[in-house]
Amino acid sequence: MARRAIRFVCLILFFLVPAVGPALAQSDGQGNDRHRGYYYPTPGDQEVYTARAQTMPEAVRALRLGFVTGLSRQMASRPYAPPYAVFAKGQEAQKLIIVALTDGPLDTLYRSRAVLADLTAMARISPIFRDFGVEEIFTFLDLAKMLGFEQVTVSDGRDFAHQIAIK
Repeated sequence: MARRAIRFVCLILFFLVPAVGPALAQSDGQGNDRHRGYYYPTPGDQEVYTARAQTMPEAVRALRLGFVTGLSRQMASRPYAPPYAVFAKGQEAQKLIIVALTDGPLDTLYRSRAVLADLTAMARISPIFRDFGVEEIFTFLDLAKMLGFEQVTVSDGRDFAHQIAIK
């Protein structure tokens, strides 16, 4: 089972990460979000995404941290500065947070959705989605659900934040 989880992360990092930059976060389940005001402003936009995917049994904290670490490492290896910081927070690393490091890329709801659409396009060409036969159905948010993320927050790091609860 651990071998399958490692293969899953490696495949995602190999096929998804090179062509994309960022990804996303959630509250503690009690309506409190201790990361709001520290990593991003109070989200002006919130939505709930009902995933088509189920969380994989091997989707534990270490898998989510490995995914985010690999994504960050891949972005740092590029010949230009990463446009976003991507990290996981929460006791179980269940919150995916993406914060722009420069002005512009994530300063509107539409640009945030465009980033998610780009991440979806990359996820759909990955072997993971093809192996499960879901490349035409699942989105990046479904991938986040498979990995056990419960919330994604996208922010410009200044005044804009969009938060998605994944159910």
